[in-house]
Amino acid sequence: MAEEKISRIAREIYEQVGGTQNVSKLVHCMTRVRMSIIDESKVNFDSLKAIEGVMGIVKDETLQVVIGPGTVNKVAQEMVSIVGVRLGESFPSSGEQSIDELMAKTKADAKEKYNKPSKFKAILNTISKIFVPLIPAFVGAGLIGGLASVLGNLVTSGTLDAGTWLQFITVLKIIQAGIFSYLALYVGMNAAQEFGATPALGGVIGAVSLLTGMNPEAPLKNVFNGSALAAGQGGIIGVIFAVWLLSIIEKQLRKVIPDSIDIIVTPTIALLVIGFAEIFVIMPIAGVISSSLVGAINMVLQVGGGFSGFILGALFLPMVMFGLHQVLTPIHLEMIAKTGSTQLLPILAMAGAGQVGAAIALWIKLRKDKEFVERVKGALPVGILGIGEPLIYGITLPLGRPFVTACIGGGIGGAIIGTLGHVGSIAIGPSGVALLPLIANGRWWIYLLGLLGAYIGGFIATYLFGIPKDAKAKADHYGEKVQMETLQPTLRVVTTPNFTTSTIYSPLTGHAKDLSTIADDVFSSGMLGQGIAIEPTDGQVLSPVDGVVTSVFPTKHAIGVTSDDGVEILIHIGMDTVSLNGEGFESFVKQNDRVHKGDLMLRVDLDKIKAAGLSVLTPIVVTNSSSYKAVKIAPNNQVSKGDLILTIES
Repeated sequence: MAEEKISRIAREIYEQVGGTQNVSKLVHCMTRVRMSIIDESKVNFDSLKAIEGVMGIVKDETLQVVIGPGTVNKVAQEMVSIVGVRLGESFPSSGEQSIDELMAKTKADAKEKYNKPSKFKAILNTISKIFVPLIPAFVGAGLIGGLASVLGNLVTSGTLDAGTWLQFITVLKIIQAGIFSYLALYVGMNAAQEFGATPALGGVIGAVSLLTGMNPEAPLKNVFNGSALAAGQGGIIGVIFAVWLLSIIEKQLRKVIPDSIDIIVTPTIALLVIGFAEIFVIMPIAGVISSSLVGAINMVLQVGGGFSGFILGALFLPMVMFGLHQVLTPIHLEMIAKTGSTQLLPILAMAGAGQVGAAIALWIKLRKDKEFVERVKGALPVGILGIGEPLIYGITLPLGRPFVTACIGGGIGGAIIGTLGHVGSIAIGPSGVALLPLIANGRWWIYLLGLLGAYIGGFIATYLFGIPKDAKAKADHYGEKVQMETLQPTLRVVTTPNFTTSTIYSPLTGHAKDLSTIADDVFSSGMLGQGIAIEPTDGQVLSPVDGVVTSVFPTKHAIGVTSDDGVEILIHIGMDTVSLNGEGFESFVKQNDRVHKGDLMLRVDLDKIKAAGLSVLTPIVVTNSSSYKAVKIAPNNQVSKGDLILTIES
């Protein structure tokens, strides 16, 4: 039953977005299926929102269908499996047109409100697209790592017995390391996918930054100063930059390398060129940046007091973003060796607390944006435990301004600790509440005051100054926009009916049923209009009125007719039959054709539909029912073609 639900959601999403041929690429994050739509005018937003299992839709650079955690990954995988590609891969091109304008044509300029980012926002969006797919791994591994840190800190402080807990803690840390130790590799693959390079090659470039295979006794030398290169000194941004260069070289090589040897020559040359550049140019330059930052930190530490605390707490998040925070480890170890604790770590830990406060403010201000709130809910617990990547890359950094106000919150927490002074950690551990057991000399209460100050500071700064106007506007109209699209499925000029009663005759022979019996909320709820359902016993579909054919789906599974009285009628043959791509359907009319009651419009192979495991139950609905006083259903259980089925009263 669960598999049927997943398959149904996947098929219905495709039907409402214009079919697989109207999608160029598909990925997913924690709560949403994100589709790159070719022609948004073919997307039926109202019916898309009405799909059972869909929580909402967001129109941005990509069409985002909100499904929710735990289900979205299954639906996304089913959707790409239907097409025969992998997540993130380009869909096969198709010259076919998909959904016609049966429900409505969305105004072309409606999507322009939120999807024209500035160059700076485009960079942030690129960073977000690289890291958002990793958020589920951050959350899962982060929670496990947070638990390991808390237990480990309790062991270090003597609260728990090492012999009893050490092996269990080690297992937890191994699981955590699966993402965080090899983050450069994952980032390399995602960046390659974003820049249009081969993901496997991007993964190699990410792994190169780890310098795996280098002999520690004979390390590679920095070509600029002769010093030994260190693993990871290029940082995550270094990896992204290197993969960007890889994408340029790979694309250029594919233009000139013959197809017969492309698979051998192109990856070899690309990896050699970028690999050498990364090791001997990109990483050393990043190393210079790292050294400069360490020197700046030492200078700031010498200033002392609240000012030092504010500067360190405010600047640590940008260091984490650039992957340069690892260079601080030697400083921590030296301070612990000389003084018994590191006074730098508690101050830097305030940066993560500022993120927590900022995220809570965003949650409150943007609470109407359900999919954003779901993302905050997933990132907050690990952020409180000191794992900041989900909050940085999934919440504040993509929005821009909240990242800055979160830094201010971190600075406020750092200023509190710096002012009160002498707060050190006896070992290196995570930030957040997990660091509390490691605070030396019973001064944990100062650290806790710093956390609270950073929470409050990040919250106030973000609440007052850190909410982007476009994000606020989108959240404020989130529910209203979707509801409007649902309640107004077509764009039409409403006129007063020029009749007292109008009649509609059965286009099919079969068993008459109530619309509520259809296993599709779009029809059974009456959202598309009132009407009747018929389970046909033969495959001929005749015109139910004198009028004009207003639309014929390219897959021929549905047809729209408007009567001479202005009654708009939708005949949808079967459920999910769009998945047959027209097989078993033959059309004898086209859009704008004039038809008379009883004219043959379609011929359908009912056996083919049933063999595909699909229902042949056919809804016949008046899509402009709201324009009339009543739509009355003739009390017949068995109908033949030409029998009266609906009476419209104006």
